[in-house]
Amino acid sequence: MREVFQQSLREVQDRLVEIAELVTISIEKATQSFGNSDVAVAEEVIANDNRIDQLAIELDELAIDILARQQPVARDLRIVVSALRISASLERMGDMAEHIAQLSRYRFPDKAVPKGLRTTFAEMGRLDVSIARKLTELLRTQDPRIADEIRNDDDDVDELHASVFEKVLGDTWKGEPVATVDATLASRYHERFADHAVSIAKKVQYLATGDWIPEATTPVHH
Repeated sequence: MREVFQQSLREVQDRLVEIAELVTISIEKATQSFGNSDVAVAEEVIANDNRIDQLAIELDELAIDILARQQPVARDLRIVVSALRISASLERMGDMAEHIAQLSRYRFPDKAVPKGLRTTFAEMGRLDVSIARKLTELLRTQDPRIADEIRNDDDDVDELHASVFEKVLGDTWKGEPVATVDATLASRYHERFADHAVSIAKKVQYLATGDWIPEATTPVHH
């Protein structure tokens, strides 16, 4: 039974990595569509979110089945419950990427990024993509150093998020009301994307202290 349980946990881990990989693709395409007003790419992100949602549901069902059939206790219980929470955060990250893509679709053929903020949003997008890639690697390896890097990147996103609000609330801001709303929403979506990644990183780092499956005994098959 223990071997069956360990195999189930490995499947949970593999599925988390798979979802994180799809989230990474979504944020890459979302930031591309947002910066370039590429409505075709935006549509890809929106369609991809359904796949992320479905995989998250399937993972949740697997975790609940493990809880019901094997009734884990102590650290094993924490692993399964943490996987459920991580799945929920990954699903929300996919939603944030979708929201960014929707902004570019709504404004097409106009630019979704207001003038004066394009450099800021380009950097926020770059950081979110970097965070997503690191998060995928963290879920694959449970390397606590990657969790630290994600938190550092999140601090940079927070600073940029604050700078957007300072800009649109400042006396020199000349943007139309719709541009102000777009900038505010887009900044918030980028910031929340990174926040969810930090939440996941904290959970993985906690489990990596001895409660998560070590990479050496948990090969990930692709």
